[in-house]
Amino acid sequence: MKIKIDRKNKAYHFQGQNEDGVTINMDANPEIGGEKKGVRPMEMLLYGLAGCSAIDMISILEKSKQDLQEISVEVDAERQKDKTPALFTDIKVTFYLSGNLDETKVKRALDLTFEKYCSVALTLNKTAKITYDYVINN
Repeated sequence: MKIKIDRKNKAYHFQGQNEDGVTINMDANPEIGGEKKGVRPMEMLLYGLAGCSAIDMISILEKSKQDLQEISVEVDAERQKDKTPALFTDIKVTFYLSGNLDETKVKRALDLTFEKYCSVALTLNKTAKITYDYVINN
């Protein structure tokens, strides 16, 4: 796995590209001169957590023969106050699911996702308490 970022202006706007040519824009917090031209690096970690856990949930629920129709993920995180670096301390992940789903299988999929499969969650939980929940809309 390899990525590259290039500075796009005299401030903190970067464009990143992966080996497949997919690009993203990244910027700093406006408080230090960012211009809202991209996602902040710490936000990218949360996007990674949401994406990784969603991919694992889809895979596990499909293997469990669940009829998942829609999935969205919301992540709410707190960081250390008045510290540099300001690490994440608490992260809450909420899944919004729809389809003909067995709640027992959803709970099992969540536990497997966060305790065994999601590499991003297993990395972040070394410094942050990660909690997770779900809402099933039928």
